[in-house]
Amino acid sequence: MKGSPNIAKTGALIGDVARASMLSALMSGKALTASELAREAGITVQTASSHLGKLETGGLLRVRKQGRHKYFSLANERVAAVLEGLMGLEAGNEPLRSKVGPTDEALRRSRVCYNHLAGDLGIQLYDSMLGHGFLEFKAKELSLTPSGVQFVERFGIDIKSLQMGRAVLCRECLDWSERRSHLAGSLGRAFLSHFERLRWAKRVEGTRIIRFTPKGVKSFNSTFSIKSNV
Repeated sequence: MKGSPNIAKTGALIGDVARASMLSALMSGKALTASELAREAGITVQTASSHLGKLETGGLLRVRKQGRHKYFSLANERVAAVLEGLMGLEAGNEPLRSKVGPTDEALRRSRVCYNHLAGDLGIQLYDSMLGHGFLEFKAKELSLTPSGVQFVERFGIDIKSLQMGRAVLCRECLDWSERRSHLAGSLGRAFLSHFERLRWAKRVEGTRIIRFTPKGVKSFNSTFSIKSNV
């Protein structure tokens, strides 16, 4: 339709198997080199460089140079949100709780989605914030309430710095494993970083898994309890 965004162009970029593999690898939030992404996709570095050039031109990747190396990362959270949504579509009508293996279960429990917490615990955080009135929708936009600002500050996050930043503070992101929302935006990123500083959780190297310690789980559940409607 004339005047509508050309989604076919972006769809074609993502739709290639090798490019999709590289984009999925970047969902960990870590910048990777062409060699590392080539290994992820099972292709040569030369072929990977060609694909990466197309993704950069298409606005899906950000490239940074450091010394002799180029590092590739997703362009922004909007790209990550699209990829997370496509993962949900790819899951199709398969049972969401089918257990492929320990890694699959761990990914569903808690994982990084570009730079924020996703999975069961990410959804719990989002639902808890909504249920306690810390988040609300204004004109269909997700925002932090005054009581939410107080909660975040008490938790130890510098909310004023986040509010002064250019990034969107609160954003919904569709969770691929549960097809429900979790919290993205600069606040979602700040929460994940703070969990790591508190040593409640840490990332499993080479994966998207966020593993919470027993103490971290207990503290998380206490802080982000689900408010009963009863």
